[in-house]
Amino acid sequence: MPRDPRTYLWDAARAADLIASFVGGRTFEEYGTDDMLRSAVERQFEIIGESLNQLSRVDAALAGRVPDLARLVAFRNILIHGYAIVDDALVWDAATVKLPGLRKVLAALLDG
Repeated sequence: MPRDPRTYLWDAARAADLIASFVGGRTFEEYGTDDMLRSAVERQFEIIGESLNQLSRVDAALAGRVPDLARLVAFRNILIHGYAIVDDALVWDAATVKLPGLRKVLAALLDG
């Protein structure tokens, strides 16, 4: 039985919520020195990228409603395949500046 496409949205939303909880109240300096925090944030971004990639395969119309979906999937690929060149400042910016907008979009799609 095929998976409901909305479950991919739920997976992405859950991962985004986890990232927000991980970085809440933290500084970039703390992020840079905490291996476990960096690993946790990167893992959740990997889940976001993979779940949205899967969504695009099963429901292109729904996936098309996620802004910058291709960039999110590409970010996941960099985190996984380019792990040696991951820029902590870029990940931190994604987690603290860009993630709130994505969380709103995902919540709206899940509510709609």
